[in-house]
Amino acid sequence: MALSDITASIAKAEAAADRPAGSVKLIAVSKVQSEDRVAAVLDQGHRLFGENRVQEAAGRWPAFQERYEDISLHLIGPLQSNKARQAVEMFDAIHTLDRIKLARRFADLAQERGACPELLIQVNTGEEPQKAGILPAETDAFVAEARAMDLPVTGLMCIPPVEEEASLHFALLAKLAARNDLRELSMGMSADFEKAIAFGATYVRVGSAIFGERPAQQA
Repeated sequence: MALSDITASIAKAEAAADRPAGSVKLIAVSKVQSEDRVAAVLDQGHRLFGENRVQEAAGRWPAFQERYEDISLHLIGPLQSNKARQAVEMFDAIHTLDRIKLARRFADLAQERGACPELLIQVNTGEEPQKAGILPAETDAFVAEARAMDLPVTGLMCIPPVEEEASLHFALLAKLAARNDLRELSMGMSADFEKAIAFGATYVRVGSAIFGERPAQQA
């Protein structure tokens, strides 16, 4: 699908859900995509991109930021605490706050720098042992702890289990966000972003539908 097709689908889903036009932000997931593919999307005017790894983003984006204005980078992959400083310096938002140790690291860096990226808490809505994220039952307490550190927590993120109906997980995340007065919901990917919009997504993370399938040798 072309970028214009994706944006049209988002607009249609917003209208179907009686949501204001422009209330959903499209994150173009550029992880492991070629420079040419990313440049093609930039040339179409898109400026919001998601990366999974700090090191990969550091190697890709400085050159693009010299050529294109107003690029906004979001980290949507897991973050090691020893990469936290580099992450807060590079990204405008981090969607994967998932443990108290990382929250404390962000708080220390925010105090030192006088600034902090927008933070979203990753919730393991499927309670999958192999997946990162705060458990749903622990989310309220974790939000309170992060707020007590004066962290700019604005929302929640989830990646539903592939074998389960995504809508159940989107509904759960929306309920948790509403209960904690959080405005941002990062949920929905190439195959299900329209469903996510119906349940209140404010960020959708779309990769293959924009760029094509990731190169097999780098996947």
